[in-house]
Parts: sequence; C-alpha cells; structure tokens
Amino acid sequence: MGLFAAGALAQDRTELLVYSALEADQIKVYKDAFEKTHPSIELKFVRDSTGIVTAKLLAEKANPQADAVFGLAATSLKLLDQNQMLMPYAPKGLQAIKAGMRDARPQPTWVGMDVWSSAICLNLPESLKRGLPKPASWSDLTNPAFKGQITMPHPASSGTGYLMVAAWIQLMGEQKAWAYMDALHQNIGVYTHSGSKPCRQAGAGEYAVGLSFEYRANKTRAEGAPIDIFYPREGLGWDMEATAVMKNTRKPEAAKTLADWAASRSANELYAKNFAVVAIPGITTRLKYVPEDLEARLIKNDFDFVAGQRERILAEWSRRYEGKAEKR
Repeated sequence: MGLFAAGALAQDRTELLVYSALEADQIKVYKDAFEKTHPSIELKFVRDSTGIVTAKLLAEKANPQADAVFGLAATSLKLLDQNQMLMPYAPKGLQAIKAGMRDARPQPTWVGMDVWSSAICLNLPESLKRGLPKPASWSDLTNPAFKGQITMPHPASSGTGYLMVAAWIQLMGEQKAWAYMDALHQNIGVYTHSGSKPCRQAGAGEYAVGLSFEYRANKTRAEGAPIDIFYPREGLGWDMEATAVMKNTRKPEAAKTLADWAASRSANELYAKNFAVVAIPGITTRLKYVPEDLEARLIKNDFDFVAGQRERILAEWSRRYEGKAEKR
C-alpha cells in the first residue's frame, strides 16, 4: 500500500521546466529545499551560462519551452520582458524585497534573488614565480607582466563576462573602455564560456589570473586553492540573479508557486549562504573571503543601458576579441 501511494504521488507531481544560469552546486540545494516544501512539484532544470540561456530563450520565443526562469541575470530578464515573454506576477511577500532588486511595477515581471559581482583570482605561487604585481585596480591588469596569464569569461556566453564589460563602459566611457579592453586583450590567454572557470583555472595554476565573480572566488579559496582575491578599487561590475514566470507557461500555478518561494525569507536565507547581498534586507551570512562592505563597492549600474545595449556591445566585443575565445 505504501509503495502504491508513493507511486500515485509521483504520478501526480507537476513537472516544471526551469531555465537557470545558477551554479550546479547551488541548484541542488535550492531544488531540494523547494521540493521539500512543495512535494507536488518537481523542478526540471536546464542549466547553462547566462548568455547561452538567454539566447536559448530568445530563440524559443515562437515556441516557448520553459515554464519559469530561476537564477538568470536581471539584465537578461529585462531583455525578455522587452520581447513580451514574461508574465506579470507579484509573488507573496513582495513587499519585503528591496525596491532596487525587483521590477518596479506593481505586478513585476521579474524579482531579484541576490547580487553577484566581479572579482579577480590570483594564483599566489604563480604570481611569486613570475614576479606579478597584485592587481588592486582594473588598470593593473594591462601591465605587460601579465601577458598571456589572464583568463576572462566571454561576455556573450557568460553573465559575469558581460557585467565586467558593461561596468568598464559605464566607469570609463565608451572610448576609454574599448582602449582599456584592447590593452587587456594583449594579456589574455583565453576567453572562457563560463564565469566560474577562470577562477578555477587560476586555482589550478593553469593561468596566474582569473577574472570571475565573488561566489566562485570565495568557494575556490575556501576549498584550499592557493589564490588571493582582489576587488578592484574603481568599482565592481554586478548583476542580479532573478526569477520570472514565462508568459506562455501551461503550468502557471506551479510556476507562480516557485516565484513565491524564490521571494520568501527561507529562500533568501539560502541565497545568503552563497552571496553577500540578497533581496531581503537584514539577511546576511559572513562569507570568509568576501569583504563585508561589498555592496558599497558596486558601481552605479544602469540596467536599462546594460540590457538595451547588449547586442551592440557584444557585436563590437566579438569583432575585436573573438580570436582568443575558447573553442566549444
């Protein structure tokens, strides 16, 4: 009888197809926590880097597959919203979310989860062996001493790569930013298709420097990799991971249930184990290798500019630098 009941419950479960750019090690924790609270819904994840997930969603516009998005850059969701692909929905507990971490409309099309920002991972043995300076600023990375020793995420594939490029343009202005990236390109060994990979490469000593983001930097160092982490003084590029319900989902109630959970205090407490800044004020976890004032180090980010100019910026970036892109 017990086996029959378990089988019947499995058959009654609603499968929700969720597209995500979350790290694989995060997805398992969030999935388990959600399904424990909502056993009648099973989350089926399609996971890839931000740019790849965004391109997949846009390519499927005429025949949407995903029911919801959970953990994709807010700038990507603004782009989907411009294409009228998202369902307006105010999740339960929306009033607790920081005003700057959600679509401002009363019925938002996306709601933020957490902030992730750029970080530099430096392999200490390699830097000592090569006599490399500590990169306290973005400009330090153009030092010829770093030639061939830097790995960076490809901005068309990786949200981490794009937030860096968008930040440099906003910090320096277009002309100076492209000149900076021209100089940086001389020191690049490869542009990877993952935001995490450069830090892992630096941790393994494949390259001396990996441009990555603070979650992966903190985790890589905590796991014992011989790296130091730097947060450049000019300011950090950043984006928000966010949740949205797809407009054409055939399972709107289940998708809304995920959106409700994603905006909940219990979910934000899980996000805070990975990120210093989450959507609900007052929820924090001390992350050993992330500065406590990280939020103050974030640049003033124009999300409309970052989303609206994405195609143009990526086309120009690719024209200049695609030659060093990692082979797929």
